[in-house]
Amino acid sequence: QVHLVESGGGSVRAGGSLRLSCVVSGYTYPTYVMAWFRQAPGKEREGVAAIYTGDGSTHYADPVKGRFTISQDNAENTLYLRMNSLKPEDTAMYYCAADPFTKGLAAYPFTEAEFPYWGQGTLVTVSS
Repeated sequence: QVHLVESGGGSVRAGGSLRLSCVVSGYTYPTYVMAWFRQAPGKEREGVAAIYTGDGSTHYADPVKGRFTISQDNAENTLYLRMNSLKPEDTAMYYCAADPFTKGLAAYPFTEAEFPYWGQGTLVTVSS
């Protein structure tokens, strides 16, 4: 079993920045596709960014390209999402997800069904 715990959400003004963290614990697999998803009120959950821990390759959804950066700290077993130039439309619950079975990001964009492990979420609110 893999456990994911997110933190770092909060309330910021438009143009501000936040860094989300996701600590991975429990059973350790050799590699993962790790991803951040978000779900705004009344909307479906959507993928934001993904990273393959095997080679560090990354992919981003178009709305966040150039503003968000996904990264990993293998020594700390932690996934990050640095969010700059935040907009009100970035307001959502952000979730960390792990897929230890997929090798690489060739199948991006991913759906949430492909990720067996999820965190509880951290809320990001961006005011105008």
